[in-house]
Amino acid sequence: MAGTATPPIRWTNWAGNQHSHAPVLRPADAEETAAAIRDAVTRGQRIRPVGSGHSFTALACTDGYRLQLSRSVADATVDVRRRRVTVPGETTLHDLNDLLARHGLALPNLGDIDAQTVAGAVATGTHGTGAHLGCLSTTVVAFTLVTGVGEILRCNADEHPDIFAAARVSLGALGVLVDVTLQCVDAFVLHAHERPDSLTAVLGQVSTLVEAHDHVEFFWFPYTDRVQVKTNDRVPLDDRPLPGWRRWLDDDLLANTLYGGLCRIGRALPTLAPTLTTVATRALTERHYTGRSDRVFCTPRRIRFTEMEYALPRENLPEALHALRHIVDGLPFRVLFPAEIRFTAADDIWLSHSHGRDSAYVAVHQYAGMPYEPYFRAFEAVATELGGRPHWGKLHWRDAESLAPAYPRFADFQHLRDRLDPHRVFANPHLTTLLGP
Repeated sequence: MAGTATPPIRWTNWAGNQHSHAPVLRPADAEETAAAIRDAVTRGQRIRPVGSGHSFTALACTDGYRLQLSRSVADATVDVRRRRVTVPGETTLHDLNDLLARHGLALPNLGDIDAQTVAGAVATGTHGTGAHLGCLSTTVVAFTLVTGVGEILRCNADEHPDIFAAARVSLGALGVLVDVTLQCVDAFVLHAHERPDSLTAVLGQVSTLVEAHDHVEFFWFPYTDRVQVKTNDRVPLDDRPLPGWRRWLDDDLLANTLYGGLCRIGRALPTLAPTLTTVATRALTERHYTGRSDRVFCTPRRIRFTEMEYALPRENLPEALHALRHIVDGLPFRVLFPAEIRFTAADDIWLSHSHGRDSAYVAVHQYAGMPYEPYFRAFEAVATELGGRPHWGKLHWRDAESLAPAYPRFADFQHLRDRLDPHRVFANPHLTTLLGP
């Protein structure tokens, strides 16, 4: 094998539900990556690029080699005039956000976790919320891809446009994203408003709500009609920063330490789950604050859980949540985590969850160590019937046959995969299920 491989190392994802035991390759650049791929083809070996392990699926598992590039954000280049940054694919969003802030720039939108690598977040369609904003992949304007035959391609809307249209959300099936160029915006400040409300009231005004704010999301707490709504809007001044003690109280003590304690009690004594959820909703308070955009978007997540998320046509959200409430009430076990609802705009990326349509995302969670599969499968059946598409980085049980009708360019993606990875050097059992052999 070209390059030096470690002895087999056990790998576990963040949630602890996926495991793999494989040697690791750490190429230094695109050329070494290409050589390793060509060597793998010759030997009949497989390679899976691995990010920070924040996917809940088996995307990163392999019976061959794990590939982890070894550069850092120090290798990034920033074009302040054009508001663009080119970073190694293995750069974490956290490091990227700090780099951009130092140059007066920011990403226009982010999810609530910043530990993912750029390549991993792009490959799985990671998204935040905003009715007029797409997923992170819509900010990609160019990338360098090493294909399954060891070819190095620089892709953008003009060079290899079909690959550019497909590989911005590719599940790591088309090649290795060794660097990514992102279109940024000038750094901005957000005003965050968090408040408790009822699910009934929010659904009654959801269309107005998402149009009235730059970013809207809400969390529904099982066994109640209570939600926590968060809106983020751009403002000119950071004139209401959250005091350090309040951030520690809300985000560390209440959201992580104490809520984690309630979850552990609920796991040990499941019959108490509805009561504990009610207690948790009573602790919800209203707060306003301002801050640097990425620090408002991203929050610490130290409680481990499993997750499934579906992107639905936006108009189908009320029906989906009505069904979700009935599913939760009828389960033979209890649900300890709230469901999260977010919104994104339509895009043209072939395997994007929002390809061709505005979407509402419903994410369902379960505390680590608690049963989840019957819950997730029941909601998946509802979401599929409503035209839902599963988030590629979250648990689901769809296969190529059921996914093909959901994506107008699915067959085109399969054909491009045949061209770029004819030997299936990037394949694993999970990808074979999703995309076919």
